[in-house]
Amino acid sequence: MKILRSVAVVTAAPVAAVLLLAAFTVPPRRLSLEPAGPAGAGRPLTVTGAFHVHSLRSDGTGTVGEIAASAARANLQFVILTDHGDGTREPDPPGYRHGVLCIDGVEISTEGGHYAALGMKPSPYPLGGEPRDVVEDVRRLGGFGVAAHPGSPKPQLRWREWTAPFDGLEWLNADSEWRDEPGTRLARVFVDYFFRGPESLALMLQRPDPVLRRYDALTTRRRVVAMAGHDAHARLGLRSATDPYENGAFVRLPSYQAVFATFAIRVELPARWTSEAGQDAAALLGAIQAGHVYTAIDGLATPATFDFEATSGPYSAREGDVLKTAGPVRLGAAVNGPDGTSMLLLQDGRPLREVRGTRLEEAVGPVTATYRVEVRLPNAPGAPPIPWVVSNPIYVGGDFETRTLLTRPPAAVRIPLAVDAAEWHLEHDPRSHGLLSSPVAASPRLSLRYTLASKPAVSPFVALARPVPADAISTADRLSFRAGSDHPMRLSVQVRAPNGGAGERWVRSVYLDETAQDVTVFLDEMRPAGATSTYQPDLKKADMILFVVDTVNSRPGTSGTIWLEDVRLEQAK
Repeated sequence: MKILRSVAVVTAAPVAAVLLLAAFTVPPRRLSLEPAGPAGAGRPLTVTGAFHVHSLRSDGTGTVGEIAASAARANLQFVILTDHGDGTREPDPPGYRHGVLCIDGVEISTEGGHYAALGMKPSPYPLGGEPRDVVEDVRRLGGFGVAAHPGSPKPQLRWREWTAPFDGLEWLNADSEWRDEPGTRLARVFVDYFFRGPESLALMLQRPDPVLRRYDALTTRRRVVAMAGHDAHARLGLRSATDPYENGAFVRLPSYQAVFATFAIRVELPARWTSEAGQDAAALLGAIQAGHVYTAIDGLATPATFDFEATSGPYSAREGDVLKTAGPVRLGAAVNGPDGTSMLLLQDGRPLREVRGTRLEEAVGPVTATYRVEVRLPNAPGAPPIPWVVSNPIYVGGDFETRTLLTRPPAAVRIPLAVDAAEWHLEHDPRSHGLLSSPVAASPRLSLRYTLASKPAVSPFVALARPVPADAISTADRLSFRAGSDHPMRLSVQVRAPNGGAGERWVRSVYLDETAQDVTVFLDEMRPAGATSTYQPDLKKADMILFVVDTVNSRPGTSGTIWLEDVRLEQAK
């Protein structure tokens, strides 16, 4: 009995300490709000869901069914899964599980961060490499892409290619939010989590100022959809303080349900769902692509009902839309917030007006600008405090549909590079093979038949290489050619400069298929392949151009044929 009493005392002490700590640190319960009335009278139907969710197919811990059940318990109506992959897997068809619409997407790793693709057909080759190439491929395959965790403290996760014309951006990412928290805050959240999960997780959120500044700068030029990403895994590593997804020892925390209940995206639909999963998924993805979406932090107050619209003469628009102007513009926003709510209207990312209360109205001139709204609650966590609601912009006037960020003058000087086989040679690893076919009179093309080694350990590649005169390439600003392939693929175009060993290389990949096409690669858009002395090609030292097939966008063991003609260096003046 004495031993039992001693064990009880020893056990009770830490339990009492945890309970005492929780009594002083546990956050208040989130506020329960009265939802707005039914959709109608100009207010659209809104559905609530989670975006950027991982299952057992990659580094998550739940099956799709388990995730859907968790979403249902968190009062969500849809879940968008984005398991890691290269885009070649056939996505599962949309389906209802536990009353929740489940949509299968993919998160693609690029050399400049991760890209979450939705509604994309499977790719005939692995997607990867330069971010702009992945953005281009996702769009070609009918998809819509979101640049993931741009504020992550972990460089290999953080999106870094801001000149790429991506479709959407994660303004908030749950995974990024915990990575920059001090250990004391994480310990407090860990204790509080077992008492009030969503409220404790909301304590780690703060307004990501650098990401929102970049986002606002982008939207002054083109439409970009703002999304909040859950990046939910239900997986917490036990041996790593920096990344819980790189080891085998873990616990299933925080749960999918707790993460889903911390915040959610609300999507405004044009009509009620039909209960036919394919049609409903198409409607949902179409509304997201249109920018008819806002984020609400449910760990603070729930459920949020938010409206944002603008009118000018006979024209009207909601968030995500471009508004034509016919005179002054009237902006109006409303939310079902609690006492102490304030609403901030931003013009091109700069505060324009802030009001206390749950309604905001403002008249502005018919100038080209973007307007979005942030709703704030008193005593919100974070430094700076996390907004409770973040809208997408309304784009007023102007042409915001353009995705091309850089225009180039036409070429004025052309330096032909003959496709005579005597001027070209093959390079390849010891296990890969290539066969060069010379042009003939009937077909002035240089053809390369290649077979990559089947073992990825040898870094398979086959390259078609040609020396170039230093005086020719040093004055050029682009490389142009006509090319094709016997199957859809990406071809790596490279410039090489001698600098010991294998030299320095800069790359840019291009898409090829069975249709002959004219291709132009601007040399200053090439990026380093490995370590280089300069970020852009050193054209004063470059002496070789290469057309390379490798395993960035081809699988080991791949065979095929590419052909080239009319290869030339060009310059604008």
